[in-house]
Amino acid sequence: MNGPAFFQTHMGQRFYEGTMPALVRELKRLNDNLERLVAVAEQHGGPKQSSSTEPVPPPTTEEAEEP
Repeated sequence: MNGPAFFQTHMGQRFYEGTMPALVRELKRLNDNLERLVAVAEQHGGPKQSSSTEPVPPPTTEEAEEP
């Protein structure tokens, strides 16, 4: 491939100096928010569910419509 490497281009510099740090900040923010959400769910959720790896089937439409 001819020409400069990606990191040597203007777009590459913007990506490594701006876009990547912004992505990392947003991922950290997302993780922090998820941790807070889990903590609140555990406080209000009552007994803790088992941590088995078996999937839980979604409720049927009949169950979801009941008050």
